[in-house]
Amino acid sequence: MESPLQMLCAVEAHHAGLLGARSHLVPRAKLRPLAVTGRELGRLTLPRGLELTAARPDMPRPRRGETWVVGDAFSGKVQFRWLTALPGRIVIVDDGLATIRLLELLTGRLGTPLLRARAKVGRLRTALGAAAGLRLRAAARSGRLSIFTALPVPPDLAKAVRAGGAELVTHDFAWLRSQPLRGPRPEERTVVLGTSLVRNGLIHRDRYFTWLAGLGSAGPVAYFPHRREDPDDLARVGEQPGITVYDGGTPAEMTLRGLAAEQRVLSLPSTAVTSLRVLLSARGVAVETVDVPDEWWTAEAVPSLRSHLSRFAHHDTGVTGS
Repeated sequence: MESPLQMLCAVEAHHAGLLGARSHLVPRAKLRPLAVTGRELGRLTLPRGLELTAARPDMPRPRRGETWVVGDAFSGKVQFRWLTALPGRIVIVDDGLATIRLLELLTGRLGTPLLRARAKVGRLRTALGAAAGLRLRAAARSGRLSIFTALPVPPDLAKAVRAGGAELVTHDFAWLRSQPLRGPRPEERTVVLGTSLVRNGLIHRDRYFTWLAGLGSAGPVAYFPHRREDPDDLARVGEQPGITVYDGGTPAEMTLRGLAAEQRVLSLPSTAVTSLRVLLSARGVAVETVDVPDEWWTAEAVPSLRSHLSRFAHHDTGVTGS
């Protein structure tokens, strides 16, 4: 696992019975958010048969016939393992909206390389992505590929995924919802989720901070950073009157699941919007997506990328099962 959301969704996949009787969750070493998330998971009652193992700097090589669970299907290391190892089954868990892009590529034209949006790569990396796509399609045809997601997959896309032989399983964080709440919740009425769009050069920094300053002037704001936000940007957020920056690391789904009905969550388009709506709707908490104004976008944010990021901003989050 290489991100907090991947870790959480791997636990949910085991809880859902998708992985077998025993699973080993291996976080990547030297990533503080993974260490923090691991500690928080360890304080909860993990599903029977799931073991949190020590972090490793290298990616474990799945033994022949094992079920292998990954989140980042666009990782070159993951794709190389698909080509050099022989796992019995492959289970892909959520890693942000990239999960939907993966499904679109897998159901697209044969030979389409599995590459990240905006990726600028050479011939060898493109060839690896194309070979990985062929290997995943072959796993799907033989009934050895499962995608486990909390995202609302459009019906036409879900139909195409299943027509290719893959198992598509949706979930609503059943394990996490069964766990007792721990620790105090933020007292501020407004909670803002941080974004990676500034650091990635997709929106203008000054526009974003002007918006935050307006929120802070209207009342106390709790700010939960995105794990990839620039430290200098976070320091600037903390200097804004009325805004308190909370320590990040664990997934927002774990940190904010105890919010009260009088609170609200604001976020630019992100996966967390969908999952928090699933978790908080029963508590009466409003989870609102802030549409990105046209003047915020930089030249790096091409129209197709803007559309992809905003795709599920206001989507119904009803989960229909597998």
